[in-house]
Amino acid sequence: MRSYRMFVLVLMVLAATTPLYAGDQEPAPGTADYIIGPGDVLLISVWNNEALTRPVTVLPDGKIHFPLINEVVAGGKTLSVLQKELDQKIAAFVPDPNLSVMVQQVNSMLIYVVGKVNHPGRFALNTNVNVLQAIATAGGLNPFAKSNKIRIFRETNGNTRMLPFEYDRVVQGENLEQNIRLERGDVVVVP
Repeated sequence: MRSYRMFVLVLMVLAATTPLYAGDQEPAPGTADYIIGPGDVLLISVWNNEALTRPVTVLPDGKIHFPLINEVVAGGKTLSVLQKELDQKIAAFVPDPNLSVMVQQVNSMLIYVVGKVNHPGRFALNTNVNVLQAIATAGGLNPFAKSNKIRIFRETNGNTRMLPFEYDRVVQGENLEQNIRLERGDVVVVP
């Protein structure tokens, strides 16, 4: 019965925190501020040149391969930065290129939810997700979860930080600042 009440409470919180229309949302992957990562599929097109219009996959080392210019590092860059770099490099071969770069498929926005949830695993994101939404995506907490000892592990510049998350307090409307937006590579651990 407790898990059913918690499930209903989670749905209520999710409904309250989910934007009703696109104007409420933060910039989604695929916008100019999106940081390209390994596994993403980019569509690079040069206007009026079918031979230079193709999808490319960002390799695990962050590089892409493109005709005429070979390898280019794309990982860690925004779309606009990569577009400028490609435009400069391709200009040596194609006069006045009209080049565009778009995200065709987001594959690098991965988070992990492990431990005592109903469906632990790796989850690909195509929108911004907070901790409660990630737990809901993983099927919710199982009856043996220590709900107030959840931790989020975030790696930044080679350093790992541990962020606390007290599930019971957050779903009661307390400590809402713990319900953070998850970032690429975050690991939610439910003991």
